[in-house]
Amino acid sequence: MPKILVVDDAAFMRLRVAKLLTENGYEVLEAGDGQEGVDQYKKNKPDLVLMDITMPVMDGITAVQEIKKHDPNAVVVMCSALGQQTMVMNSVKAGAKDFIVKPYQPEKILDTIKRFIG
Repeated sequence: MPKILVVDDAAFMRLRVAKLLTENGYEVLEAGDGQEGVDQYKKNKPDLVLMDITMPVMDGITAVQEIKKHDPNAVVVMCSALGQQTMVMNSVKAGAKDFIVKPYQPEKILDTIKRFIG
């Protein structure tokens, strides 16, 4: 069963995404900020990370950079309500594979995950 790490400071967002993923056969890990996300990644080696950008303690872009230092092959997909070009570019530069805009569309999340981990 593929493991997905959902990193978002909004508990209700983690809950919604976790429910969707669990219903579709994925194992879900959760983290409430970037630092927690990096720690969870190192401990559990998930197949894919869904990473929010704007979070306390450590933002998503910094977290991606930390995860990539630890595992250059990590698959990280950024999620953010900010449809800003600079955020997208910074995430890609940091090593993100893709970008999903909130509010989430369930099909978009599932399609994106399937594209990277089948």
